[in-house]
Amino acid sequence: MAATTKLSSKFQISVPKAVREEQDWRAGQEFVFIPKGKGMLLMPVPDFEDLRGLGKGADTGNLRDRSGRDA
Repeated sequence: MAATTKLSSKFQISVPKAVREEQDWRAGQEFVFIPKGKGMLLMPVPDFEDLRGLGKGADTGNLRDRSGRDA
């Protein structure tokens, strides 16, 4: 899907309706801008509950703690 918009004189951007609906974005949702080369990646900030179980099954056998670091 390709959609365009313009930056306003107040430096605001309206997200096209097709994009909002496709991504299920809602008013008041928080976003983060991530620099990518000469552009930006726009991502919604996940809710804490959305992150639950994200690390399930991760290999924790090769972790080091602070005592293993040089001061």
